[in-house]
Amino acid sequence: MKTKDVALTIVISALYAGLVLVFAPISFWITQVRVADSLIPLSVALGWPAVLGVTIGCAAANIITPLPSVFIDITLGSAANFIASYGAYKLASASSQSKRKFLACLFSAVVVTVIVGTYIAWLLELPLWLGWVSLFFGSFISMCVLGYAILTALGRIAE
Repeated sequence: MKTKDVALTIVISALYAGLVLVFAPISFWITQVRVADSLIPLSVALGWPAVLGVTIGCAAANIITPLPSVFIDITLGSAANFIASYGAYKLASASSQSKRKFLACLFSAVVVTVIVGTYIAWLLELPLWLGWVSLFFGSFISMCVLGYAILTALGRIAE
């Protein structure tokens, strides 16, 4: 990685962790709108620095989780962010069409929903469907609304 990429990874990691801390009341539990997840779609435009940044930032932020298992939230939450952001990066890199970018955001929301919704439902001994439904609404807002808006604005700035 180039120095610029390392610096960008650090900035995104810090921004992700900081957003989780600032919005902690809505960043955890079964119903959440993790504002920091709006950074996941940045992987579409920024590639590996964003993929690594949201992964490392999630691991750092989940240290303060109120969930019963810090280890599970750190490892599986970070894995969800990695898979979601890397998948979005690969999905959207095939084309710069806005439909493809939105599809990448939706893919990210579904990945986070399935992984995080599953382990949170398990940790809290709730029905799986409740974990998925609750997480999907928040993830959709974070990634498909806020994240897509950030991605679109970034594209306009770069033009």
